Amino acid sequence: MVNVPKTKKTYCKNKQCKKHTLHKVTQYKKGKDSLAAQGKRRYDRKQSGYGGQTKPVFHKK
Repeated sequence: MVNVPKTKKTYCKNKQCKKHTLHKVTQYKKGKDSLAAQGKRRYDRKQSGYGGQTKPVFHKK
């Protein structure tokens, strides 16, 4: 994990501010993959039955 500051001083374009103020910074997480997505449906169909792994699996060296 990378150390990311919790706050950042940046421009606030609000009518009251119009100057640099502290803003809270958050990192967003990836959402849950949908089972109904076309790629997932295609992948599951291809994987079903005999034949093993059909697509390349990335293994970090």
